[in-house]
Amino acid sequence: MSRIIVALIWLLHFLPLSILAPIGSGFGRLLYWVIVPRRKVVLINLRLCFPELSEAERRALAKRHFAVTGRSMLERGLAWWASAERLRATVRIDGLEHLQALKAAGRPVLLLAPHFVGLDMAGTRLSLEGDFVSVYSPQKDKVIDRWLHHGRSRFNDQQLLSRHDGVRATVKAMKSGRPLYYLPDLDYGRKESIFVPFFGVQAATITGLPRLARLAGAAVVPCVVRMKPGGEGYVLELGAPWVDYPSDDVEADTRRMNAWLEGVVRTMPEQYYWVHRRFKTRPEGEPRIY
Repeated sequence: MSRIIVALIWLLHFLPLSILAPIGSGFGRLLYWVIVPRRKVVLINLRLCFPELSEAERRALAKRHFAVTGRSMLERGLAWWASAERLRATVRIDGLEHLQALKAAGRPVLLLAPHFVGLDMAGTRLSLEGDFVSVYSPQKDKVIDRWLHHGRSRFNDQQLLSRHDGVRATVKAMKSGRPLYYLPDLDYGRKESIFVPFFGVQAATITGLPRLARLAGAAVVPCVVRMKPGGEGYVLELGAPWVDYPSDDVEADTRRMNAWLEGVVRTMPEQYYWVHRRFKTRPEGEPRIY
């Protein structure tokens, strides 16, 4: 079945984005009705994070989320097979000068890349600009795993580490001049996490961002990808490096990360990764949410 899915994505990637985008949106709207367990997760997350919205407004937001998620799934074929020229035309990078200046100065760089739906597209586009390091989690489906790995490593000399490689390998890669494409905003369980607010809800959050930045002496550069309407493609925004980060307070630094992320999510709430059970791990004594 997975081979059929990959073959379909391959065929669709030949279409212009102005045609592929509405197909993907329609596919996502279908998934809203078909994948009931994930729809429930999305609606719970939206209820917790946007209590000011009515139930109807949250359901409308959930449908928009599934639409852009469907787009990202089918448009992933561009990351896997499109030419470098087409990728450059599809994903515009704003703020690349921030990354270039830090690299020219010999400063290790940590790219803070939260889970927005265009994450993989942005990663592949960014790989056209040089050699990076990222942490890759193998997928259970070997066919999908092969192509995801291919999409992240097809240009230049990308280094994909597993979580088992540990902090030392990651820090070494950054110090060697490879910016780290880092995704620290999921619920990875209680180990190495602390509870800090995210949309006013206590969320188990790993402290890797300030810890890795300190160990590598790295500048933290916010890295946000926005999916544009229709055939307009994507914009990858690289911001100025954070000032006074990390501090001597790991909890304050982790709170700062979540507060920054919340602000970005509010600018495009439909594009955040709401299908993830972000509040699965609860503080002692609190009931399960999902």
